[in-house]
Amino acid sequence: MKFGPVPVAEAEGALLAHSIRGEKVKLKKGLQLTAQHLDQLRAAGVEEVIVARLDPGDLHEDEAAGRLAAALVPEPEAVGLRLTAPFTGRVNVLADGAGVACLDVAALEAVNRVDPMITVATVPDCQQMAAGGMVATVKVISFGVSEQQVMRACEGARGALRLARPVYQTATLIITEVPGGPGEDKARKVIGDRLKALEIQMVECVVVAHCGADLVAAMQAAQGQLVLVLTGSATMDIDDVAPLALRQAGGRVERFGMPVDPGNLLFLGELSGRPVIGLPGCARSPALNGADWVLSRVACGLAVSDDDIAAMGVGGLLKEIPTRPQPRAGRKAKP
Repeated sequence: MKFGPVPVAEAEGALLAHSIRGEKVKLKKGLQLTAQHLDQLRAAGVEEVIVARLDPGDLHEDEAAGRLAAALVPEPEAVGLRLTAPFTGRVNVLADGAGVACLDVAALEAVNRVDPMITVATVPDCQQMAAGGMVATVKVISFGVSEQQVMRACEGARGALRLARPVYQTATLIITEVPGGPGEDKARKVIGDRLKALEIQMVECVVVAHCGADLVAAMQAAQGQLVLVLTGSATMDIDDVAPLALRQAGGRVERFGMPVDPGNLLFLGELSGRPVIGLPGCARSPALNGADWVLSRVACGLAVSDDDIAAMGVGGLLKEIPTRPQPRAGRKAKP
């Protein structure tokens, strides 16, 4: 591609590099200049314009972006995504519903190494998405780029983007109560909103005493395809009331604790083929916490291994909570 200033008389067929706004002429950046446009420029007293001309073997920015987006998402409907029409060298990749963005990170990094003018920017891998949310944007920076480079990028990009959609429709929330503990109403609403964002219906919210026998019975009687447990007192050990009750109910605990703060005191398990998530106390707040990362993946049928949870620690320091009884940041002693 050739880029630079040229006399107006030599600009026909070139792409206008910068918008021109005047009393007598208004032309948008990227416009392919015609003889009529040149007449308007001359009438406005414009003698020189900055333009881009594609070389043989170059692709226009829109065609290049469209090709790369089609390689990244060959069958949009099949993977829960949709593509916008190319515009100014850009194609946006949007979520077609709630879900979790699943990215081939190595492939995307390889695409971004092909040519600085060919770019793909995405949300983080495994980020929860809402319908219409932007999962990625493909942007060709220059007005044109080598077709050969676009082909190289497309070869490495095949199917690198998809959206994992929720696989469960219903959930049970079990809340345990302790004397003087937090109320249930706020927790019910906040967790219900979390489930709704994942297109999951809370079919029941069961409130029981914070004791093993009651919790075992509630777990065994749960009607939802997904079981969430929020205890009135924090779960401090794998043998504490809630994880022990899960094992006594015939289930198993797969993980206790995670390197995400807030959210450390989460446990993950299974009962009769249904996922069970023991929520940390911070799940009573709508603020992002580690349980959100686990819940969204589980809800969308993605395996959550020990390695997955361990990897959440980098970037897992989410937010200081000013109202903590024991803030993580030290305080100066009072004089």
